[in-house]
Formats: sequence, C-alpha cells, structure tokens
Amino acid sequence: MIFNKHTARKTAEVLLQVNAIKLQPKNPFTWASGWNSPIYCDNRIVLSYPPIRNYIRETMAKQIEKQFGKPDIIAGVATGAIGIGMLVAEYMGLPFIYVRPEAKKHGRQNQIEGHAEGGANVVVVEDLISTGMSSLNAVKALRDAHLNVKGMIAIFSYGFDISKKNFEKEQVTLSTLGDYETLLEQALDTNYISQKDLTTLSDWNANPSEWNAN
Repeated sequence: MIFNKHTARKTAEVLLQVNAIKLQPKNPFTWASGWNSPIYCDNRIVLSYPPIRNYIRETMAKQIEKQFGKPDIIAGVATGAIGIGMLVAEYMGLPFIYVRPEAKKHGRQNQIEGHAEGGANVVVVEDLISTGMSSLNAVKALRDAHLNVKGMIAIFSYGFDISKKNFEKEQVTLSTLGDYETLLEQALDTNYISQKDLTTLSDWNANPSEWNAN
C-alpha cells in the first residue's frame, strides 16, 4: 500500500523523468518470466541521479520511522535493493545487511551478508514488487535467522492481486513510495500516455500473465 498520495505522485514523476519506468503500450517488453508487458521498471537507475536517489532514500527513511518505528537493522534484497537499502541505512545511522536469493555454494555459504544478532528488529528494503515471491523469500531467510521482520518498504509496486495475497499469507506489512494506479494518473496528466494507452495499461495490470498486445 502507498503511505502518502503526494509521495506517490512525486515518486511517479521522478521515475518517469529518468526512465526508471518506461511505458510502451504499442511496443511491449518481454519479461524474463515470458510475460508480455507494456511497462518496464528498473529502479536501480535512480542511483545514477544524486538528487533523485537522495529524495528516495530520505522519503523511504522517514516512511520507515513513521510506519514501523526505527529498527535495529536495514536489510536490502539482492541485487536490486542493495544500493538503495545501504543509502537508507546510512541516512538513518543503522547497520546494513543484504539477503541473497539463496545461500552461496562456496566459502561461508551465507544467504544473509553482514552481521545481525538474533532478535533484532529489521525493516526490509526492496526496489520493486511484482508477485512478491523473491521479496518474501528474503523475509523467510531473515526469520529463519531469528530476526524480527517489522515490515517491508519498496520504491514501487505493480499492485498485482497475487502479490497482495502473498504478503497477506506471510503476514508481512508492505509499504511503498509509489504504486501503479498513481503512476498512470501522473503519466496521463503529463501527456506521457493517451487515454487509449491508459485502457491498455489498466487491462494488462488486471491480468498480466494472459495479456497480449494484440
């Protein structure tokens, strides 16, 4: 869920501004999953723009404190949220760890990188939520390490029904700076997309796995 509508509008504005989010209803992308999609999101791009990454880290830090209180540790989900998670932790003066998709096959075979004492309160930072499965995999690893996950915050979510169900099932509170609905409002108001494009983008979001550009 978005925490603040004004923040969601501003987040949509900056992500579109630097092409971290691209909307191409007439020339859709193909995701790694094989889905056809009129939208592509890569929030790591914000790291290349100091004013925008500062806006993201400061807004995220303030939202964490308001919604979850100040945790003991910030955890980033590898690889997309390592950079922004570390910036948030630095801004808040907190330790930082990150979580791999799976344990390494060599060395210490860690899945969680960095130092964290059992029982510590953790807020997880993500860059993007689609189905939520990879994000919740990180939560499971943290819980298995006896850490208390207070919740998760992400820059942006597609708002799929399946992700909402997944987070509810695992009893994880998700907060996001921006969401799909507000993104479309911003894109339409700034003439980034047309009314016809809006219909296409809304249809895709309602059934992304079956959507076809034709």
